[in-house]
Parts: sequence; C-alpha cells; structure tokens
Amino acid sequence: MSQGEWFTTYLQYENLRDLLNVVLYTSQSFMAITPMLYCIRYKEKEILFVHTGIVGGVVAHYFISEEKPSTKFIELNKMTSNYKFTNAIGDNSQSIYIPIVNLVRSTLAFPLTDSNM
Repeated sequence: MSQGEWFTTYLQYENLRDLLNVVLYTSQSFMAITPMLYCIRYKEKEILFVHTGIVGGVVAHYFISEEKPSTKFIELNKMTSNYKFTNAIGDNSQSIYIPIVNLVRSTLAFPLTDSNM
C-alpha cells in the first residue's frame, strides 16, 4: 500500500444526488470551493467522483454510473438540490455549475467488489 492510499478514504454513494449534495455542502463552506466532478472508466465501470479534504487525508466520494455523461456540466440548484446535465454555464443565480472532467488515467484505486459492480 502506497503512502497516498493510507490517506485516501473512499465513500461510495447510492445515487448521484447524494454525491452532488457533498458538492453543494463543500461549495457553501467557509472556503467556498466548488469541486470538479471527475469521470473515469475504471474496471469496465463509469465512475463519477469528487475529491474533498485538506488536512488529515483525502476523501474520494464516488458513484458508479450506468453510462458516461455526455455533457460538460451539471447545473445544481442550491435551494432544492435538483440537478440537470447541461453543456453550458447558465445564468441561474440559484444554481452552481459543476464541470465534468473526463480523465484518461488516475492513480486512485477504487475499492470495487462484485457487490458494487
């Protein structure tokens, strides 16, 4: 196990909305940072994930998607936590626009098992 793996915690979410609630919480914290939503094909699965954490390690929050997103952003309403996929940043002041970044390779080793595949 590498040193990076010692400090990485993986949290798998049941649905995308729960994962996006982490983004919403992070964006409303005192640092007001909106994390990017990363997408990677890992062990024949489409994984959507965000990284959080600064002190004491990194947390990889992830969701196994049925398919790769075909858009560039997610529009996430700050008041209702409703979301939709979109290709452009809009002008809705009640929403944050989360970029979807497609990765080719990562050093993360997602803990996939037969039960979550």
